[in-house]
Amino acid sequence: MGELISFPKPAAAPEPTAEPLWRVAVGRELREARTAEGRTLADVAGDAGVSTQYLSEVERGRKEPSSEVLSAVSGALGLRLVDLTARVTRRLAARPSGPVCLAA
Repeated sequence: MGELISFPKPAAAPEPTAEPLWRVAVGRELREARTAEGRTLADVAGDAGVSTQYLSEVERGRKEPSSEVLSAVSGALGLRLVDLTARVTRRLAARPSGPVCLAA
């Protein structure tokens, strides 16, 4: 019987980075804006009229906030809703393209 010859496996192509969900990107922007101002969750949540727990979940991308909540939180941070949307759009546009995943 002959010897088994093993060939090196081809290098795997790097996995493309999936585009984050909108709620995750918005949450990151809100958290960055809040921490840049040195404000606490409780402070911003109180000014926006939402609970601290809810704002925390929004910032972590676990809740899909309504436009009214986004407007209130943005306003509490001194931003217009269009400013927040523009920041998120710029950040997403700067990312390399990857596959689009649709939630079921």
